[in-house]
Amino acid sequence: MRLEKVKILSQYCKSCNLCVDICPKKILAIGDKSNQKGYFTVVCTDQEKCISCALCATVCPDVAIEVYK
Repeated sequence: MRLEKVKILSQYCKSCNLCVDICPKKILAIGDKSNQKGYFTVVCTDQEKCISCALCATVCPDVAIEVYK
């Protein structure tokens, strides 16, 4: 069973790129799918490399990221 460490709540994401810039493992990127508001939302490219530091969730101004250990 693959566990999701980083969960992006796409309905709240506004593609500000702050989480992408701050991720120490560089596993977040702007995806190719847009949400209902027309923003291309962030995706996690490799859940297994996530160290659950939660920097992405801390810096997100829209509270669009949940991090699990």
